[in-house]
Amino acid sequence: MSEQVQTPVKKRAGTTEVQDVQRPVAPQESQQNGARQQASRGRRQTRAIMPRVDVLEDDRGITLLADLPGVPKDKLDLRVEGDTLLIEGEVLQQTPENLQPVYAEVRTPSYRRAFTLSRELDSNAIEAKLKDGVLSLRIPKHAHAQPRRIEIQTA
Repeated sequence: MSEQVQTPVKKRAGTTEVQDVQRPVAPQESQQNGARQQASRGRRQTRAIMPRVDVLEDDRGITLLADLPGVPKDKLDLRVEGDTLLIEGEVLQQTPENLQPVYAEVRTPSYRRAFTLSRELDSNAIEAKLKDGVLSLRIPKHAHAQPRRIEIQTA
């Protein structure tokens, strides 16, 4: 099992920071997982795919565009826990009516990705739209973090 490390999605001085969160795996945990995998052979194991994400920033906030092909709205879960945004989705398996799969080599994927949001972003005002397999999340900045024009008075 390979170790996963925390890698920044976008990080520049003077801009909003959004980091992709991948929890590192400790060596002893990796050994425990290996033992569990051997014990559970034959059972279906689900692994999550990390969806591709574009992060765009403007003066008022950021927009995340995540590719989630095949994920319907009712199988998509978006949560904010503390300063972490979690995106999870499951592809809906399509089977013809009145038929049940007896054997399938193709597994339906599930998606999972987590991001750490900076304090400049207002996680209570996130807007989400799903269209044609693309999830669009608009996360505005708090008013104090947005640029503002200062009026000059004449003395």
